[in-house]
Amino acid sequence: MNIAYFLIPKSNVAYLYDDFTFRQGLEKMRHHGYTAIPVISRDGQYVGTVSEGDFLWRILDVNQDEQRAFSMREMEQLHIHDIIRRDHNYPSVRITVSMDDLLTSAMQQNFIPVVDDYDCFIGIVTRKDIIRYFADR
Repeated sequence: MNIAYFLIPKSNVAYLYDDFTFRQGLEKMRHHGYTAIPVISRDGQYVGTVSEGDFLWRILDVNQDEQRAFSMREMEQLHIHDIIRRDHNYPSVRITVSMDDLLTSAMQQNFIPVVDDYDCFIGIVTRKDIIRYFADR
């Protein structure tokens, strides 16, 4: 089965640009109630996914290093590309991925970012839709 059937297109997905400030990222995540959100570059390339944990770890790093609170000014100077942790990032898939491979990815993440042949972000497939597909089979 083609995963395009399950694809939530980019136009219907909240995402962050990698040059957004720390504060902009937090505010957008809070507004949508997400625990993780895709990050793209201004030219549409999928950069990765940032999670609440990425924000938290960055705040804790600043507090631990300097024994002080994280200021609003610092939130405006840090950018999303400064806090993405590449070591645990959500890998993207191509639209041609098999449902079995999609299921494997869904075991590790709430949604799977989908990219085209040029690595441009085109949308997501949610874990819920993948589980529903396999449950209905």
